[in-house]
Amino acid sequence: MERKGNLMTYRPDIKVFDATIRDGGLVNNFRFTDEFIKALYLANLRAGVDYMEFGYKSSKDIFKEEDFGDWKFCDEAALRRIVGNNETDMKIAVMADVGRCNLERDLLPKEESVIDMVRIATYIHTMPAAIEMIEYCHSLGYETTCNIMAISKTNTSDIDAALEMLCASSVDVIYLVDSYGSLFPEQIQRLTKQYLEHVEAYGKKLGIHAHNNQQLAFANTIESCSIGASYLDATIGSMGRGAGNCAMELLLGFLKNPRYNITPVLKFYEDYILKLKEEGITWGYDIQYLLTGKMNLHPSSAIAFTKEKRTDYAEFYHCIFDMEA
Repeated sequence: MERKGNLMTYRPDIKVFDATIRDGGLVNNFRFTDEFIKALYLANLRAGVDYMEFGYKSSKDIFKEEDFGDWKFCDEAALRRIVGNNETDMKIAVMADVGRCNLERDLLPKEESVIDMVRIATYIHTMPAAIEMIEYCHSLGYETTCNIMAISKTNTSDIDAALEMLCASSVDVIYLVDSYGSLFPEQIQRLTKQYLEHVEAYGKKLGIHAHNNQQLAFANTIESCSIGASYLDATIGSMGRGAGNCAMELLLGFLKNPRYNITPVLKFYEDYILKLKEEGITWGYDIQYLLTGKMNLHPSSAIAFTKEKRTDYAEFYHCIFDMEA
């Protein structure tokens, strides 16, 4: 499979997807001010971003409203408070986790909502439930993606089986997700080819969502893109759970499509991301996240290490060493 495009041109099939609020909200329990959300919305519009993910459609039966900001739930009123009727070319997305939402109660038909896309997040062993959610969202008129998490822990035959199930569904985009930031570009290349063999045969699209534990989120994103992934996730300032994600400013600086403009992203970073960091909100590459990425582990232990302000990296490494099994 040859690479698609080159460094001097651009592919019109590429869609840039901003996940700053959704993945970044995992850092501060989605407690963003309306000013922050509105400024990000306008920055994405001016930057030419194709999709903006506002957060989760989480069940209030599971998560207490008082423990989170609005973007854990993405009620229609909260969305409209920011975007009105969203009379723009940029599409609005939300994410729904299998087992942690109630879409039949909380998701309106598309014609009554400003949401355009619902992203279904699933582990490979909950694929039947994910497909049921995809079909329900499709029946309401939404675009859908399926983000298969923790793929670095899954064997090849199970991935093939899951992809065949998904490709037979109504899903529009299937995402390759490096949840633990453990994959290298060579592995991303192999997985992208594996996904594309299924996805292209059914006329679907492929996306990439990378984490930055080993400082490879950007490298892995453009590697997958060069093979054929067209939906590219990024967050401003790399904001996201633990080590964060592919940085939007890196991605827009790389893409050659003149519709994308890095300047509004840089201005938002200057005005809002720096302020969050000054307030003590913590995310981004650090040794503890490198180590969980290296060991192909969920970053929860590294997040706890960070909250405790520990610096005993060697001790931490040996403590998690046996967790790999």
